[in-house]
Amino acid sequence: MKRKMYYYVQPREIVLPRNQQARVQQEIRNFLQALNSYPARVAKEPHVSFQQHLCSIFAARHDNRNDRRAHHQ
Repeated sequence: MKRKMYYYVQPREIVLPRNQQARVQQEIRNFLQALNSYPARVAKEPHVSFQQHLCSIFAARHDNRNDRRAHHQ
């Protein structure tokens, strides 16, 4: 009988530049916000998928960021 081979990936710390760390942290916050707010939204709009809801949160954050940049120029 053949023995199964298992391959393991050793976890390692990944060091990102500060601007990328901030972006990743914001993406995580957006995802967690989407998880938290999805049940209320789907109760109002049953046809909305989680992916659509998540994309709308990312789009809203992106629009807000662009609005702030326009005001500072």
